[in-house]
Amino acid sequence: MSWFQLDPKSIAGRARTADSPVPSLWASLLRGMIGFTVVSVAGFVPWAVFGQWLHSQVGEAGMYAVCAMVFLTLTAPLLHRLIIGPGSVSRFYKLFGLSFTAYSVAWIAGWMLLRGHPGSIAGLLVGTMVMACMLVAAFDALRVVVKVFLALFVLNAVGYFVGGFSEAALIKEHPLAAKLSWGVFYGIGLGSGLGLAFHFCQERARKLLAGG
Repeated sequence: MSWFQLDPKSIAGRARTADSPVPSLWASLLRGMIGFTVVSVAGFVPWAVFGQWLHSQVGEAGMYAVCAMVFLTLTAPLLHRLIIGPGSVSRFYKLFGLSFTAYSVAWIAGWMLLRGHPGSIAGLLVGTMVMACMLVAAFDALRVVVKVFLALFVLNAVGYFVGGFSEAALIKEHPLAAKLSWGVFYGIGLGSGLGLAFHFCQERARKLLAGG
């Protein structure tokens, strides 16, 4: 059972009616990577620029919640075309809103409970697992859950930890650039994972559109 009419037949039907373009694997990958990197830099601004003030006003969890709200607000305008066919903006907002909120809650919980690299790994693992399960459920694409999870987890983890190393290397001399560089690498990683994940989830819809 799909969510938001994102099952293969519904996607294919809408796309045929509107004669919508079907993005290739590389197009999905690039859209996810570039679009989410822009979003990620904006999403890191509350922490990088206003982190100390937010921490004093709403606490650590509240500060991360503000960052998550920026991600939720800006992602759909840049990434909604990862969903094939018309009506993608509202569907992306709904699906990404639910899945990214669940991912964020899991990540924040893992980080605050364990801290350091163990907390980051736990948060990334559980968060991307939850997100992967929600995406494949929405698209009625359970058969690709392993591919979706691996794309999200591996690329997200690479981007996150490379960003962390970049931040550590720059923090003394260029603190703002250091923090925003983490946002760049995080965006490249998770954005690439999202591009692949949405592409994998719509394999059956693309086959229907191709006449398969």
